[in-house]
Amino acid sequence: MSDTESYSYAKAGVDIAAGNALVRAIAPLAKATRRPGADAELGGFGGFFDLKAAGYDDPLLVAANDGVGTKLKLAIDHNAHDGVGIDLVAMCANDLIVQGAEPLFFLDYYATGKLESGVAERVIAGIAEGCKQAGCALIGGETAEMPGMYGPGDYDLAGFCVGAVERSRALTGNRVKAGDVLLGLTSSGVHSNGFSLVRRLAADKGWKLDRPAIFDNEVLLIDALMAPTRIYVKSLLPLVRAGRINALAHITGGGLLENIPRVLPEGCHAVIDADGWEQPRLMAFLQAQGNIEPEEMARTFNCGVGMVLAVDADAVDAVTADLEAAGETVVRVGLVEAGEKGCTVKGSQETWSARADWTATHLG
Repeated sequence: MSDTESYSYAKAGVDIAAGNALVRAIAPLAKATRRPGADAELGGFGGFFDLKAAGYDDPLLVAANDGVGTKLKLAIDHNAHDGVGIDLVAMCANDLIVQGAEPLFFLDYYATGKLESGVAERVIAGIAEGCKQAGCALIGGETAEMPGMYGPGDYDLAGFCVGAVERSRALTGNRVKAGDVLLGLTSSGVHSNGFSLVRRLAADKGWKLDRPAIFDNEVLLIDALMAPTRIYVKSLLPLVRAGRINALAHITGGGLLENIPRVLPEGCHAVIDADGWEQPRLMAFLQAQGNIEPEEMARTFNCGVGMVLAVDADAVDAVTADLEAAGETVVRVGLVEAGEKGCTVKGSQETWSARADWTATHLG
C-alpha cells in the first residue's frame, strides 16, 4: 500500500459485512432451538437463561466444553461440514447427561482465517440441529475471522454447554456397587475420537474416501467416517430423573478401557466382555486396515458402544425396554465386580480378530 492509501479492516482481511450476514443467516436457526428458560435471541453481549422457568427447584449447574478434534480436518478436506456441528454439541451434551444433568443452553466458537461462503452456515446449522436433538437452546456464540491464524479453508470449533440437575439426582458414581450390570448404547460410528489414527490410516493406505465403503457399498467411506456422534440425552433423561441409573460413562477418547473407571467408586472394578456384542463393520475395517491389536482398540475407539450404564441387576429388563422404546439399541456389555478401581476388557479368540483369548486392564 502507498503511504497515502487509507487502511481498513477489510483490507487487512476481515470482512465485517460477511460476519453480519452470517449472524442474520443463523438467527432463525438459533430461534428454532428455544426452550423454556431461553428465548434464543442473538445479538446481545450475553445470553440469559431462567432456571426457574425451566422448572428447577434446587439445581446444581454443570458445565462442559469440548471440540471435535481432527475430525474437522476430514470435514475440511472433503467438504463434509454438515455433521460436525452435531458432533460439537454431542461431545458436550453427552458429558452433561452422564452427571445427571439436562443440557440447558449452548454457545459455540467458530474461528477461521476467512469466512467462506456457506461453510460457516452449514456448520452452525449442524450445531442448531444438535441442540434440538439434545433439547438445549443455542443462546449465543462467537465467530472469529482471524487472517493469518489459519490456512486457506481451515476453521476450528469449540462448544460450551451448561446443564442443571436437581441436587438429589446428580450422578456421582457413589451409587455403583458390585453386582451392577453394565449396559451399552450402540454408537453411530467412530463419533469424534480416534481421528488422528483414522486420518493416518487413510493417508498410509491410500483410501478412496469418495467411493463406497468396502464393508457397506451403499455408503461412501467418507460418510461412514463422518457420521455424527449420537446424542443420548433425550432417551436417558427420564431414567436418570427416575433414579433408575446408577452411573453413566460417555465413551470418548480413551475408549471403553479408560472412560468407565471415571464413574466408579473405590472398590469397584468393571469387567467388559467383548464377546457380548457384535463388532460393527466399520470398527472391523479400521482394525484390519491398521492391524490394530484388540487391547489398542479398547483404549482408542468406542468399539460400537457410545454410552455405558450401570444399573441394578433386577432393573436390566425394564431399563432395556424403556431405552429401546426411546430408539436406542441396547447391548449387555459386562458387570461391576468388587476389586481395585478400574476396568478390564476381555475377549475370546476371534473376538475383534484376536488370535487368542485376550485381556486389557486399566486401573485408576
